[in-house]
Amino acid sequence: MTGQNADWGALERRYRRFFQKRDEVPFRIEPPTGQGRTLGRGEPVFTLVAKDETGITAVNSLDQVQVGLAYLDGHLDIEGDIFTALAIRKFFSDIHPVSWANRFLPAVVRGKTEHDRRSITAHYDRDPDFFLSFLDDRHRCYTQGSFKSDDEPIEDAMTRKMDMAIEQLGVKPGDRVLEVGGGWGAFVEHAGRKGIEVTTLTLSEPSELYLKDLIKRENLPCTVLRKHFYKFKTDRPYDAVVNMGVTEHLPDYTTSLRKYAELLRPGGRVYLDALAMRHKHRMSTFMSRYVYPGVSTPLLLHDYLAKVAKSPFYLTSVDDERHNYYLTCRIWAEKLDANREHVIANWGEPLYRHFRLFLWGSAAGFHSGLVQAYRWALELPA
Repeated sequence: MTGQNADWGALERRYRRFFQKRDEVPFRIEPPTGQGRTLGRGEPVFTLVAKDETGITAVNSLDQVQVGLAYLDGHLDIEGDIFTALAIRKFFSDIHPVSWANRFLPAVVRGKTEHDRRSITAHYDRDPDFFLSFLDDRHRCYTQGSFKSDDEPIEDAMTRKMDMAIEQLGVKPGDRVLEVGGGWGAFVEHAGRKGIEVTTLTLSEPSELYLKDLIKRENLPCTVLRKHFYKFKTDRPYDAVVNMGVTEHLPDYTTSLRKYAELLRPGGRVYLDALAMRHKHRMSTFMSRYVYPGVSTPLLLHDYLAKVAKSPFYLTSVDDERHNYYLTCRIWAEKLDANREHVIANWGEPLYRHFRLFLWGSAAGFHSGLVQAYRWALELPA
């Protein structure tokens, strides 16, 4: 259907099918004509407001990517409970059979490490102050915290995470640790202040510059290098490796495990955490195209553990982190919304909308179980 009104027949048929075996969530659609309607019974939990023909065309398409892009470009707004809206995002279909090839063919053409660099920098090469507008104030950590309770301040949850990683690695002052993915210095600063010598790797130039300034300012016994993990070499094996949230960008588990073993001394340990899914290539088309473009993929725990079983490593622990990641993303999303005017004034509304969808969508995904998360530890036999 074209024009500036909703295709109510198609929308209502989709609503009946979608909620046939689910608890109903009434929501409202407001076309540009103003002739809106609530789907379902009761007070609408949220409203999709189409501002123009592009917005209502996206809604009528019943397609996740078109709806997401309409929101990013300001043709569509979500008023009310955005968390619930994104929790039922499968109301809009995600059938894009060519998207898988589009994700993986460039890695073949360019070479894997170069494609990883382009993919990661597409997400991370932004002004660090933008990320600091929603991350925790103490550690600036871009992975999940470890919460003692649901209402604990995120800063305390992040401190607990850093201490837990150091404890699981069994490292002490003077030990050498390789960090895969330096971010904005959460682990470098926390471990460096304890006298642990950290070499941190990043592919992002803004991250590299931020880390160099942090290390110099705090006089930390640490080094940052802009280098792909697979290409990194050392003459002195490390006591431990820490990888917080980078396994998703290194889906070749066999190569990663081989590299950990190459870089560690006998008896060395690895701490890792990552978001996960049950099935391969189930990341949404919108996420893989517009949030983490490229070959980034959630952890497949069963596949990973099968590769560990064929490696020299012992698996020493596996813990469920899904609720911790839900709490973390919810707090990040709330903080981003609280800083909306600041973010838009400094980096524009499209970036605000982009990360608003990403963070609230991630929180909803973890809460519903659509997405999982784990932390685990490995040990190389002495």
